[in-house]
Amino acid sequence: MKLNMTLMRILGGTALALLLLVTLAWAGNNTELANEAAKQMAEATGAPSTLPWWAWPTILLFFCFVLGIIAVLAGVGGGVLFVPLVSGFFPFHLDFVRGAGLLVALAGALAAGPGLLKRNLASLRLALPVALIASSCAIVGAFLGLALPGNVVQICLGGTIMGIAVLLLTSKNTARPVVTKQDALGLALGIQGAYMEANGEIVEWKTHRTLPGLLLFIIIGIMAGMFGLGAGWANVPVLNLLMGAPLKVAVGTSKFLLSITDTSAAWVYLNQGCVIPLMAIPSIIGLMMGSFVGVRLLAKAKPAFIRYMVIGVLLFAGGKALAKGLGF
Repeated sequence: MKLNMTLMRILGGTALALLLLVTLAWAGNNTELANEAAKQMAEATGAPSTLPWWAWPTILLFFCFVLGIIAVLAGVGGGVLFVPLVSGFFPFHLDFVRGAGLLVALAGALAAGPGLLKRNLASLRLALPVALIASSCAIVGAFLGLALPGNVVQICLGGTIMGIAVLLLTSKNTARPVVTKQDALGLALGIQGAYMEANGEIVEWKTHRTLPGLLLFIIIGIMAGMFGLGAGWANVPVLNLLMGAPLKVAVGTSKFLLSITDTSAAWVYLNQGCVIPLMAIPSIIGLMMGSFVGVRLLAKAKPAFIRYMVIGVLLFAGGKALAKGLGF
């Protein structure tokens, strides 16, 4: 049954990709649509391209397909890889890349959210106070990112990406942190719960150091909105290492949180005209297809090697963003 569901998802993703390619081919034969699409792509790249207008969406589709596979194998969110790599290796303006990056992270979160809630791996009691803070600050971050000069954002993005790479390299998450006593704020908010392991064991959990954790989400929300990265890379360590939530609950709640936090920031980018469908749609479809394939390959791959490879790529992309921001 599970194999059939996976096969159906892969076939569904393939059908979507084929539909997109057919649509691009059909639009290419329609002069009015082709001119409008070429105008959009010229706006995204900042200059007329020598390539036909449909080339960049097609390249993005296949690039994001590979990105989706790597993201699953490395255990990181697609949005974390999408923004630095696409902004570093494609000619698109950073504002459009960040807008598409938020929608990429949002699509994955919306797909995973219902299943995580159903299995009690995403906790509403933990997510709601965090989401209130992070989503409000993500709106501030989005406006801040669009208001700052491009070179300043590039420098900040480069520093953040390199920081994420170091965090991935050094962080050691704990499957079940020991919380001897819940703090007063966590108790007042009722941040506790239980979930069932595959072997039938019931795991009960509660949080501590709730106030410092909630305050950190002010910074995380601003960074998520400012750079369009999503925030899973920061959510999980704070929820797990600082607040004491079990790793499975931290990962599940973080994924659910993205569906709230990224929605807030995405509206700002949409309202400012920084989301181009010809960038966002191929990116989302490619990443979703790649994720399905990545799940299938996970049992056979060597995640440690993939993880170190991703860390190396992030360091390179972060350095490239820094260099671009500094004018090199």
